[in-house]
This record gives sequence, structure tokens and C-alpha cells, in this order.
Amino acid sequence: MITGRVHFIAIGGSVMHNLAIALKNSGCIVSGSDDKIYNPSRDRLVANDLLPEKEGWFPEKITNDIDYVILGMHAKKDNLELIKAQNIGCKIYSYPELIYEISKNKTRVVIGGSHGKTTVTSMILHVLNSHNNAIDYLLGASIEGFDNMVSISDSSDFILIEGDEYLSSPIDLTPKFHKYKANIAVITGIAWDHINVFPNFENYILQFEKFIESIVDGGVLVYNEEDDILKKLVLESTKPIRKIAYSKCNHFNIDGITYLESDEGEIPIKIFGKHNLSNLGAAQKICSLLGIFENDFFNSISEFKGASKRLELIYRDNSKSIFKDFAHSPSKLHASLNAVKNQFSNKQIIALYELHTFSSFHSEFIKEYNGCMDSADIKVVYYDIEVLQKRSKTIISRELIQNSFNDNEIIVLNNKKDLSDFIRDINSENYVLLLMSSGSFSSVDFLSLINR
Repeated sequence: MITGRVHFIAIGGSVMHNLAIALKNSGCIVSGSDDKIYNPSRDRLVANDLLPEKEGWFPEKITNDIDYVILGMHAKKDNLELIKAQNIGCKIYSYPELIYEISKNKTRVVIGGSHGKTTVTSMILHVLNSHNNAIDYLLGASIEGFDNMVSISDSSDFILIEGDEYLSSPIDLTPKFHKYKANIAVITGIAWDHINVFPNFENYILQFEKFIESIVDGGVLVYNEEDDILKKLVLESTKPIRKIAYSKCNHFNIDGITYLESDEGEIPIKIFGKHNLSNLGAAQKICSLLGIFENDFFNSISEFKGASKRLELIYRDNSKSIFKDFAHSPSKLHASLNAVKNQFSNKQIIALYELHTFSSFHSEFIKEYNGCMDSADIKVVYYDIEVLQKRSKTIISRELIQNSFNDNEIIVLNNKKDLSDFIRDINSENYVLLLMSSGSFSSVDFLSLINR
């Protein structure tokens, strides 16, 4: 376990602030800095007496009595605190390096893939928790029943890690999931993402090849056999590991409710969508490896409500429902929208998608959205013109979006007022509104507009 004084550069990050809280709870003396801290990070840092007094970077905070500096991806290479830490010889970790350091004597279960990581990790945690099986973990989103997204201890022999392929830190351009050296790994699927880091699909696939190679010899890889690219990658790998395939769980839908088919009978569940049934298949395989019997898994998973912002129901009345989803790439958009369409076939589906990530504004990558919104009845693509101006010099026109999505019926909005007006003017009385974004839709208050 890490002990002593720890300073976080970019403490406001979603994982960084949770890791800071976990280390403080373990007995470390923790401090941190950031130039911008938003909620929920701010409120959580306040509650744990870890919010920096001032926003900004202060090299005077970096002193010789600091044992470890944890560097977040939000910081830059020329960060004043980072430079000071380098000059005085502080031990500097990215957070995935720190997690490995903490867990190198544990069995590391790492959930990777272009999509579904948070949901699979959340499912596993939910099942283990319902059977009082304590395990350390690192999550990418909040889930019901867990106050913190990071838990570290000396008592557990296992750690469950959501391992994404983005870079570790500004001075370490290694994908995070390469750092963990998994004993047991999951790959949910491969769909090109993060074009700012991986400029072509071949380079992106290479990161998953390296992830497989990073699994310890004799370890286990659980993979989605319904993903042809992934299946080929796994079967061609000569890494001396055990390979276990999974696919969607058998299921059927009646009146908007999904039922699992199991040896215990038909089990109603609270989640839906083919992608979630695939995620469930991955979670079941991992839980089995961790000693959970199949019938116990299915009984527990029936109460799983999903991770935050993953087809999260935020409003429902007799005529309409509103879901929020973290979809921020073409594959995620397509999967989430199809799930809603199949689940609510008798309702009008209004899909609202925000272009927000660096990749989504890229004139080449945006072509990957071709056909992604075809299953919606009303399709809206939103982007904040101010965000676009900050992230790209390229002007995104209505025509480019419609051509990229291959749909001339798509409504394109680019400011908060027009978005608010659109929501306010929805006149259907039997619909599902699906909000998909990794951003905030310019902080539009959808619920107040819907219930005006």
C-alpha cells in the first residue's frame, strides 16, 4: 500500500479525485491542484477536505517531503508543478502506474474494449457486492451502492479495473490498459476511437494487440466472439494465455421488459439492448472465474440498474421517457439508439446526439457516423459553436453533418437557445427522448423544459 505524502497534479479528474479520496482514507497525506474543477468532483473533494484553496498551478506546493506526485492527463508537459517535481527528483506516477504499484501483488482483473467497459465493470461489482465478496476496484462512472469510484485496501487479493486505451499522462503516452499487466482481461469489442491519439484504425487495433501481450503468461482473456475484428486478433495471438469466448445472453422482450433465459427460468432484468446483453455475457464469465455460480449471478443481476449515464432513465410519466447515455462514438451511438428502438417499438424515438469529443469534430472521423441514427424517428445533432471554435479550426456545416450521417432529415443545432426551443416545442405525447453525449448539452435543463 502507498503511504506518506501524495500530491495530485490535476486532482479534479473523474478518476483522479476518487483516487485522492481513496488514498486519504487509507492514511496518506493528500494534496492537489487543478486549474478547473467541476461537479461532482468539486463537491466530493469539499466533503473530504481535499479541494484546493485556489484553482491554478502553484510550484511552491511541490516540496521535498512529497513522496509521490500523481500526474493527470489534464495537465500539460509544461505544467509548472510538474517541472518543479521533475527538477527536485520527485517520484512521478500516472494514475494507472500507481494502481499497478498498489495492486502488483493482487490478481488484476482488467476490463478493456472500445465500448461497454464501465457497464461490465459495474455489473461485476454489483454481483460481487450482493454476495458480500469484497474486492478492490477502479470504476469509470458512479453506480448505485458505491460511494466512491476507487477502492483500495490491504485486505483484498483481487482488484477490478476499468482499463481504457487513452494515454496515461502528458509525459507517458502509453495507453492506460497496458500498464496494469492483467491476470484476467476482458475485451468487449474494437471500434475506432480517439483519432487525436490513434490517427488510423490500424494503429488503434495495435493497442489491443499490445494489451493482449501485456496479460501475464498463464493469464486469462475473455473476449466477445461476435466482434469479427476482435475474434481474429485473439485467435491469431500466440500469447500463452487461456482464451474464453462470450456472446449475448439468451433473452426475449415482452411489453418493454427484457427477460433472460436461464436454467433457473425466465428472469426479468432492469437493463435492455443487445449491447447490454453482450456486456452481461462478459460479466457472467468473469464472475464465474471469481467463484460466483451461474444461478447466483442471474439472481443478482436482475436488480442491476445500470451505471450512471449508461441508458440511465432520468424521467418517465404515462406518455414519455427520457434516457441519458454517455455515447460519444459512432459504435456507442448506434448501439444505444438501436437498444431504445427495439425496447420501445410502439413509441416515437427522438434521438439527440451532441458532437463533443475531439474526434467527433474531425472532418475524416465524422464520416464514421454514416447511418448511425437511421433507427430514430426524429434525429437531432447538436454541437456548441463555442466548443467547436476552441477544438477545431474546421467549420462543421449542416451539409457536412447530414452527409456524414448519410441522412438529410437530421436536424442540426449549434447553440443553446435553439436546442432549448427544440425541446420546448416537442409536441408528441408518446415518445422516448434519448440524450447521448460525453458533454453537457451546454447545461440545458431538459426536465424543466419538458415539464413546463
